[in-house]
Amino acid sequence: METGTPTEPERAGTVIAGTVIRRHNWVTRIWHWVNAIAVLILLGSGLGISNAHPRLYWGRYGANFDSAWASLPYFPAWLTIPARYNLAISRRWHLFFALVLGFGLLAYMIGGLVTRHFQRDLRIRGRELRPAAIWADFRRHLAFRFHDERDPRAYNLFQKLSYAGVLFIALPLAILTGIALSPGMNAAWPWVLDVLGGRQSARSIHFITATLLALFLIVHLVLVILAGPLNELRSMITGRWRVPE
Repeated sequence: METGTPTEPERAGTVIAGTVIRRHNWVTRIWHWVNAIAVLILLGSGLGISNAHPRLYWGRYGANFDSAWASLPYFPAWLTIPARYNLAISRRWHLFFALVLGFGLLAYMIGGLVTRHFQRDLRIRGRELRPAAIWADFRRHLAFRFHDERDPRAYNLFQKLSYAGVLFIALPLAILTGIALSPGMNAAWPWVLDVLGGRQSARSIHFITATLLALFLIVHLVLVILAGPLNELRSMITGRWRVPE
């Protein structure tokens, strides 16, 4: 049985295993794929930019003979965009898809508020913070059981925390530090760099945030595979999801 709108039994959390239901609305699905493309291209072009000077500093200044807190590896061509060293082209790809990411996130935030997606699906209830509930969610993760038996559409605590961290902390911070590094934006609002501790501090925070987003992407893909890739992929394309056994 396929349902476009959840029925009363479904709302009550009595969805039968094997039932095909509508899980993701169109706002979430469109943003997911736009964001996925943007993040992948930003990561690849960012590695190409990193190859131009693979050292990270704190403070306002940093150059070859200054003390760096991190020396990065030279990333191979198959990981970078373009697939050869070309700083100018890497920057063009990076700046264009930074706009895609930024405006896409803004549209998703507005859509999430209008459709009440954030309040309905990401709001953490007090009962979820009880030690017994946290331990139960943790045990289900260890057993690769990612869905609540009572309502398999509901996000558990760890999913809510990870998604909220990406949506409201990591992505905005990556965008903010990227804006701070732009010469034009820096000339218009120089105080942004001061808040972040200087240009090199902003660059370091930008790289750290990008690394965390890359790790989140890897973990996300692994969990999708463990949860059933065809079912999860279909739900993010059509919105229809089959309740697992």
